[in-house]
Amino acid sequence: MKPGPHENNELRSQQQWFVERPTAEHAAGVQAVVDRATAQDGTAPVSEQAVHSLTRDTDARHLVAVVDGAVAGYANLTPAHGEHPSMSEVVVDPAHRGRGLGSELVGAALTEGGPETRVWAHGDLPAARAVAAKLHLTGVRELLQLRRSLDLALPEIEVPDSIELRTYRGPSDDPELLRVNASAFEWHPEQGRMSASDVADRRAESWFDPEGLFLAFDVADPDRLLGFHWTKVHPGGPTEPSLGEVYVVGIDPAAQGRGLGRLLTLAGLHHLRERGLPTVLLYVEGDNTAALNTYGKLGFERFHVDVAYAK
Repeated sequence: MKPGPHENNELRSQQQWFVERPTAEHAAGVQAVVDRATAQDGTAPVSEQAVHSLTRDTDARHLVAVVDGAVAGYANLTPAHGEHPSMSEVVVDPAHRGRGLGSELVGAALTEGGPETRVWAHGDLPAARAVAAKLHLTGVRELLQLRRSLDLALPEIEVPDSIELRTYRGPSDDPELLRVNASAFEWHPEQGRMSASDVADRRAESWFDPEGLFLAFDVADPDRLLGFHWTKVHPGGPTEPSLGEVYVVGIDPAAQGRGLGRLLTLAGLHHLRERGLPTVLLYVEGDNTAALNTYGKLGFERFHVDVAYAK
């Protein structure tokens, strides 16, 4: 499949078509571009999932733009799944911006993924909005990042007698974790597809901490998971402090109404504060009123927004 119309013939001769997996050299080049764009923009241009897919067997497809022998841009495309449309993420090296490469990559993703394809703009930065306007795209989905200072007082954790709250014990917990995740996020095009290999990949990450993955079970049925809260720590840099994250909170739909979302969120927040982290962040869908209400009551405030654009 060929990309959309090119504005620069030089790019046409040096751009790779969508492939199942890029070469190791291209993957390293894409990672370097992602790192430079993150430093320039103050936000990661593509998701953790997209970065992982560069070197793993997934259904994602990859388009790498090479200029003067070096990676200048990248588009990640996750094919449509059931009712969920194709999803794309795009990044352009800061040194190559303003030359039409972003529009070219987004156009290629829209052509390859089909008319319903959605393209994420992380942080919804001015350059992304300009590309969207040029291609006549409209924002159709918002993912909000909320933040909260951990210096502020936290409510105490009150665990009902009917609930056993503990932390992750290893792969033996994975089947129930995946069952609840699939049920809780059946509507979610990315999170709902988490697999056993995805969990194993995250266990292998340097940030993984079993003491930061909280599991709630019903005392009357101790083998059946009711919900979980997976926390994460983002290491700081020379000028940035480390950040905690409410990585995933999943509640079995059959266990809704028992206050588990608040209980599990608080357990994770106390854990992150005990680790000495000053701030915690989380992501939530812009139309998830119930979750926004819960997090608002816990002191979270809007920090920035990711927008998915589509035709």
